Amino acid sequence: MLKAVEDGPAVVACNTCRLSTDMREDGAGRRGGALLADALACAKAADPRYAGIAVQQMPCLFACADHCTVHLRAPGKVGYVLGRFSPDMDAARAILDYAVAYADSAHGRVPFKQWPQGVKGHFITRTPPPGFVAE
Repeated sequence: MLKAVEDGPAVVACNTCRLSTDMREDGAGRRGGALLADALACAKAADPRYAGIAVQQMPCLFACADHCTVHLRAPGKVGYVLGRFSPDMDAARAILDYAVAYADSAHGRVPFKQWPQGVKGHFITRTPPPGFVAE
């Protein structure tokens, strides 16, 4: 049931997420999560700034009240679930831009002034790393 992946900074995209609040799929039958995962992979491949961020995907992050969700994680850092994105390149770049700042941070906390506009208002939860709680 579990698949081993890189243990560094990663954006894990839910590939089964809804397209939007009121639509499961696009006209071609593709889920929003699969479209966002593809956009993240394309954005990562197109920009060397994102080389240190893994783009991974899995079915269902259990954030079904929201759509197009991702989990941002790295060892020893607070993790975040973000959602309600449009599954496009603008959202993918904003997520990856934030992921770069997140990877460079000491504990996963990125100052608000460094947040890309495209991630503001998209945070759903934060999770402590194993063995820690946030202060």
